[in-house]
Amino acid sequence: MEALTLSQAKALIQTLAHKESILLLSAPGVGKSDIVKQAAEEKGLEVRSLLGTQIAPEDVSGIPRIINERSVFCPPRVLLPENPKPFCLFLDEFPAAAPDVQKALYALLLERRLGEHELPKGTWVVAAGNRHEDRAFVRQMSSALVNRTFQLQVKVDAKEWLIWAEKNNIREEIISFISFLPDALMREVPAEPVPFSTPRAWASLSSAMDLASKSGLMNQDIIRILSFGRLSASDAAIFSSLSETQINDLKPVKNYIEQPDLLPSDISALWFILNLIKKKLLNGSTKIEKHILNSFLLKLPKEQRFALLAGNVHNWGNLGANQAILESLKEITGLSK
Repeated sequence: MEALTLSQAKALIQTLAHKESILLLSAPGVGKSDIVKQAAEEKGLEVRSLLGTQIAPEDVSGIPRIINERSVFCPPRVLLPENPKPFCLFLDEFPAAAPDVQKALYALLLERRLGEHELPKGTWVVAAGNRHEDRAFVRQMSSALVNRTFQLQVKVDAKEWLIWAEKNNIREEIISFISFLPDALMREVPAEPVPFSTPRAWASLSSAMDLASKSGLMNQDIIRILSFGRLSASDAAIFSSLSETQINDLKPVKNYIEQPDLLPSDISALWFILNLIKKKLLNGSTKIEKHILNSFLLKLPKEQRFALLAGNVHNWGNLGANQAILESLKEITGLSK
């Protein structure tokens, strides 16, 4: 399915949710719940939440009561408050709801109705949850349920997150790190139940580091412990190995290629940057003129140059690094020409 960013999802919620029921789907930790709350707050709507994993059918349909020898279902206050003002009904962890709960939601999603009671006019109905491929607790949704909602696949956008991070006091070293390595913002959900990098995880790490700093506990060991407790192992290793100063001094990849003297002397930071340069050049995300590329490679010490070229000589040749490859072969073989 086509995916949209959180800002696009917020705009669609504000445009459609008073008429159409919306279901946001993504991997855990992307920020679906926050964007629903932001959308509602901007429009002055109170958010009333139900958690799919913790509600029963009667929490939706209500409990029967005998009035004039007839049973009347009394809907819960969270869904039908005494004050008939519109609000935002947020059904979180929606795909995890039990089948009976899903069936109880049919009329609510399609007709904005709870038995014989209608939701206040203008009320939003927005649901969110994870997908089967995310290895989260998700139940099979019926076709009838799916057909009652607009399903929107939400993706992570690093530029949007960095803007949000600046406004929400995320630590400067984390902002610098994600600016330099945006792929680290969101990693694939691992097969095993271990920490992995998500926007939520980075924000949580920032908060934990702030608390550790205020308590006087902050040092490199604590940074490493906190990083491995919240992020994908590869991201945690790189992030924790770089000091705060090194991270904040990171520059765009192109700067290092054009000015190799900018490369850091610290071995961890150096290999991190060289591997990132290799990745960006070989996957075509960074374009460099041939003479600049050859000049960069030839200015590297032999050990580092050989490590970059090894196993990818053909690809480097396609990029125009023939001079650097030839000079490296001469050094390896001892041939002068």
